Amino acid sequence: MAIRERRTRGVRLSCRTLAVAATAALMSALVSPAGATTRADASGVRESRPVYFYGDAVRESVWVDTGLDGDGDGRTDRVAADIIRPREAAATGRKIPVIMDASPYYACCGRGNESQKKTYDSAGNPVQFPLFYDNYFVPRGYAFVAVDLAGTNRSDGCDDVGGRSDVRSAKAVVDWLNGRARGYTTRTGSERARATTWSTGKVGMIGKSWDGTIANGVAATGVEGLETIVPIGAISSWYDYFHSQGAPLYNANPSWLSDYVNSPEAHGRCGAVQDRITAATPYSGDWTPAWSERDHVPDAGKVRASVFVVHGQQDLNVRANQFGQWWDALAARGVERKIWLSQTGHVDPFDFRRADWVRTLHRWFDHYLLGHDNGIDREPMADIERAPDRWTTDRVWPPRATEPTTLRPGTGRAPGVGTLTRTPAAPGATETFTDDPTLGETDWAARIDDPTPAKAGFTSRPLTRDLRLSGPSTVTVTATPSTATAHLTAVLVDLGPDTIRDYAAPGEGITTLALRSCWGASTSGDSACFKETEARTADVDLTVVSRGWADLGTWADPRKGRPLTPGTAYTITLKLAAADHVVPAGHRLALIVGGTDRDLLDPPSTMPTLTLDLTRTWAKLPLVGGASAFARATAGTVGARSAQAGQPLTGVGPARSDIPVPGEAR
Repeated sequence: MAIRERRTRGVRLSCRTLAVAATAALMSALVSPAGATTRADASGVRESRPVYFYGDAVRESVWVDTGLDGDGDGRTDRVAADIIRPREAAATGRKIPVIMDASPYYACCGRGNESQKKTYDSAGNPVQFPLFYDNYFVPRGYAFVAVDLAGTNRSDGCDDVGGRSDVRSAKAVVDWLNGRARGYTTRTGSERARATTWSTGKVGMIGKSWDGTIANGVAATGVEGLETIVPIGAISSWYDYFHSQGAPLYNANPSWLSDYVNSPEAHGRCGAVQDRITAATPYSGDWTPAWSERDHVPDAGKVRASVFVVHGQQDLNVRANQFGQWWDALAARGVERKIWLSQTGHVDPFDFRRADWVRTLHRWFDHYLLGHDNGIDREPMADIERAPDRWTTDRVWPPRATEPTTLRPGTGRAPGVGTLTRTPAAPGATETFTDDPTLGETDWAARIDDPTPAKAGFTSRPLTRDLRLSGPSTVTVTATPSTATAHLTAVLVDLGPDTIRDYAAPGEGITTLALRSCWGASTSGDSACFKETEARTADVDLTVVSRGWADLGTWADPRKGRPLTPGTAYTITLKLAAADHVVPAGHRLALIVGGTDRDLLDPPSTMPTLTLDLTRTWAKLPLVGGASAFARATAGTVGARSAQAGQPLTGVGPARSDIPVPGEAR
């Protein structure tokens, strides 16, 4: 196995030096006074240091009572919390904060790019904790707690896919760490376990996908002691994971996910729970109380924790609308927050920006869990990947100069090949298309300049200046269907050549290498060395910027669909996912309206023809600089090469076989 040595700002991270580093850490801990776990740099900024011996850390399991009886066996459920913490801190009576990842995946599927699972010794004590959090942070004076959601691995109960049991599984552990809930040394025994002897009660939750979703949900309860959360590619509303404004997305029922993650013994006791989930979350897309229970956005006002959001703008599993609506709700309530937006799909930042991620996360937890004034809360709010491995920052996000700007479609030189300007269409102007479920957004965009029957496309003139979109968009459509059911897709596209992360390929924008780098201390059963990655790129002629879908039957009520009357015009506003993208000079900006978006949206029961009333159809885009920026970018002539009308364009797009279930370790 090849091992590569790496240096990052003076920290030597090499698997070949782990033994020496571990010995040095132990000696430092033995000769340092109690609590001397931080060191100030030349500017006086403190940072936690690896002074504790990872190899001798306390490894234990505690079962915490959730107060729920999800499996109906007559006793309240206990969830397993596997804990690793520095032994020296416990011996000296020093209390420490907790980093926690609550997940349904620790036994069934694994975590991270290498699908790591928990392992245990013959006595049932934890040996391997997936990911690097334990290896890196335990020597620095943190505890790491890995919680099995109800019904998974060694926990009681049944997983309910984002419902009360899921959230309570993790919240109960936060309460236990603060002395407000009961924990036990065994799954069925009566011997109590107490955390207040070693825990400060300060907790930071982290996790990708389903794990990050749980962090969002626990934060939305306002639980005391949860100081910060780091949701990575996380869900904020489960309805929007399975549906989009009434339109069903792939596998639009959550009950199969419960079966997917439940432990073998839970399979035998949780059938009734899965049946209830199915009944409570209908395929029709109508909103039910079950969706309200799984929607954290309305409770953003209860959040006490700071929030560090990480999301891939091309994540077609947990789509970008999930972070966008959560971010806006947090911003409206003044929650302290930070964001990283990558070009990847459903990928952890450890696998697309590793050194910067570890350094930033270290400083984030030091600030919010140890109280170090290291300045991270005063740094730019947003990091955005503009090209593979090229990042920019913004002091606030979206930038203050961002203004919703209305752009309007108009007819062009041929049917379905229209214009996108600030000028309203002529009275009576229309465009018509017929739903074709065999085609999708990249098919439509590749034929943007052809009068194809499956889409209506509208393009700006080639830009003379860069034009930046930052935030969520909406597209208001007035459409007359030929049948009683109809689905709509709206897509924003950057037309022009570029090199991007290949989010549609295996790895969703990364390639995993054989070389490893090491991030913390190791034992024989838990290595801190992980496979390196590099950007997987594609040369394209178009890039999808943002997308949104809706069932036209929800035109009057977004929470309930109804049959359409053929020949009647309906107006509906589609919500497009938040994005931050710069359309370069020489490129064109396109708006496409179509029907079923192949591999992303399930088709309706009929294949309607829809006629758009262009005078009552428009897009409202978050342009930095507003309408004047669009006017400047579309004025004059462009000297740069642009996509030529009539020439086929190429891009990347989704393939159903590449789309994982929520949180699936890739």
